[in-house]
Amino acid sequence: MSGAVDWKKVRRVHLIGVAGTGMGSFAGMLKAAGYEVTGSDENVYPPMSTQLERWGIEAMQGYRAENLDRARPDVVVVGNVVRAVNPEAAAMRERGLPHVSFPQALGELFIGPRHGVVVVGTHGKTTTSAIMGFLLHHAGRDPSFLVGGVTRDFDSNFRLGGGEPFVVEGDEYDTAYFDKGPKFLHYRPRTAIFTSCELDHADIYRDEAHYQSAFERFVDILPADGFLAACSTWESVVAISRKARCTVETYSVERPADWEARGLSLGPDGARFRLVRGGRELGPVRLTVGGAHNVENALGVAAAATRLGLSFQEIAAGLEAFRGVKRRQEVRGVVGGVTVVDDFAHHPTAVDRTLAAIQGSYPGARLLVAFEPRSNTSRRNLHQEEYARSFGAAAEVWLLRPAPTDRVPEAERLDVDRLAAEVTARGVPASARATVEEIVADVAAKARPGDVVVGMSNGAFGAFWTKVIAAVPSRRA
Repeated sequence: MSGAVDWKKVRRVHLIGVAGTGMGSFAGMLKAAGYEVTGSDENVYPPMSTQLERWGIEAMQGYRAENLDRARPDVVVVGNVVRAVNPEAAAMRERGLPHVSFPQALGELFIGPRHGVVVVGTHGKTTTSAIMGFLLHHAGRDPSFLVGGVTRDFDSNFRLGGGEPFVVEGDEYDTAYFDKGPKFLHYRPRTAIFTSCELDHADIYRDEAHYQSAFERFVDILPADGFLAACSTWESVVAISRKARCTVETYSVERPADWEARGLSLGPDGARFRLVRGGRELGPVRLTVGGAHNVENALGVAAAATRLGLSFQEIAAGLEAFRGVKRRQEVRGVVGGVTVVDDFAHHPTAVDRTLAAIQGSYPGARLLVAFEPRSNTSRRNLHQEEYARSFGAAAEVWLLRPAPTDRVPEAERLDVDRLAAEVTARGVPASARATVEEIVADVAAKARPGDVVVGMSNGAFGAFWTKVIAAVPSRRA
């Protein structure tokens, strides 16, 4: 990095790697703040290409030195997908152009002047950040936010408001090729929510202790007058949070905590419970987004929102009005009485919790589950045993085999055929397939009215959901 950036002198910003979810949204935020914005990427395609076009941001296809001639930037923001050998990054360095990572730019330019509300943890970051941002907006606090998924309430994953709070999803992934620290260390947290902690991002973290050390560093940057809501369901979260200098309040749906949900019931209309703080009931709450894990996320938000000055009435009203995040238990369609659900879950804990939540939302329904191990962690055999226990709520499971060209060394790969055998041995019929089309044909042949088809992947999954929706009615025609 070429030193500190004087943002007062910056007018033109160029983003290398602009088509990623975070980078694309940051480009939109820069544009909304009045900067002239350009970007480049290897693959510019919908939905991000459409969003960038809508915001009036030119996205150049491919990485090349000439892009910098066209952009003439005062500063370059470098995405974490960009490597040092990238031709555009190499040209940027040769020309001595000031450059920063996306997290550093976000922290300096947008979060620094405001009150940083940062959500960290292995699971639930996107939904928890989205609830937090929505609650503050619903209560009239005019927040800014940047989250990793498109919220249904704003049809966007960022907002630039005039109020003090800035809500951001704090990722523990590395920052840039020139900054290998976690992204969230740049986010200047004053209020934080710590949702969970178990080994993820196996391409970056050696083991559990290495992974936990990232969160220890995060807790260490919380100021003494800050606040941390810590999920006590996770012993690792409790242990790490003890090191905080600021006030810490715990929350959990499973264990004793400062914030609890009493009388929790889950049904087709979501979750209902009584919000409890320090053993005292505050009142009834309805959360339209189902699942005990989302209730837990809402408890963390309630703790942080209370610290930020919201009343119980404002919190309850906001939770009831919240409509969720796309690709989180999102219903893509209902055909022939079959409901097709899309979910981003890929870690075994997330798979287990999400299926339990969908089961609660559709009591008595058969869940036909298709799963693509696509993330760096899920394609490895790191969680081979845990995955075998994650599909208990399913009636049948289909697993997509990773491509033979997968870059994960063979000895470290998730054994998908073995996993199918282990899930079957636990009483849930499971099979591995080489293509999405094979899974779609099988699912469509077996689906009957009242079933819920769930496609789980942190990628596009070969348009699985669209193909199932097309295949089911054709069989009944």
